[in-house]
Amino acid sequence: MDFRTRLIKTLKCVGAVLQEPGVLIAGSEVPNLLEADARSTLVVSQDLDIVVPVESHAGVKARLQDIRGLKRSGEEPSVWLPLSTDLLEVNFIGMDKRSERAGETYLLEDDELPLIVFAQLSLLSPGKLLRIEGLEVPLPRPAGLLLEKLVTDRSGEKGERDLLVALALLLVCEPPDIRELEALYRGLPEEQQYAARSALSLLSLLAPYPQMPDPTPHRPLLAGLLARLETMGPAR
Repeated sequence: MDFRTRLIKTLKCVGAVLQEPGVLIAGSEVPNLLEADARSTLVVSQDLDIVVPVESHAGVKARLQDIRGLKRSGEEPSVWLPLSTDLLEVNFIGMDKRSERAGETYLLEDDELPLIVFAQLSLLSPGKLLRIEGLEVPLPRPAGLLLEKLVTDRSGEKGERDLLVALALLLVCEPPDIRELEALYRGLPEEQQYAARSALSLLSLLAPYPQMPDPTPHRPLLAGLLARLETMGPAR
């Protein structure tokens, strides 16, 4: 069974949670859903990331009882483990765009559904509602997810593979998405702008990975985006 088939089966198992307002699917899975050809070219991880806005936390908790085919991990309550090999592990992660702690990374403590709230996820905003096999899947806007991939500090092979996910997102971006990316970039502090540019530079130099997009033919695209970002400073 290919990755995309397992992904869709898992999405159906957590379909009740996806109906909660504000919840997003955000991770390496998004290009697989946006680009049909990605089913054969993009496999990064064997799990599914569900982003929970802190204001939606209570609503998501109320829907956990409707999850099918997975069970809560005894060691990590924010992780749900598949009961069969044709499903993916599910990770619940937090996003805060509204509270006084927005832009911070912190632990939202809860006995049933504790969440690590990641600072960079505040770059995400709701995008298209993808309808697939009778299921409505809430996706983030590509620009915010792409920028989140570029500014989040990751190292080693996992970091490189995440950059290739950023490339996959870039390849499905339309011109309005690129303009949105540039606007979001201008709103970043200088150190995060530098991190985004450094990630683009590294991405252009990466060697191909199996089942991942090859950066080599897209180096002119990456160079063009990097050149535009280099002309922009932080918003005043």
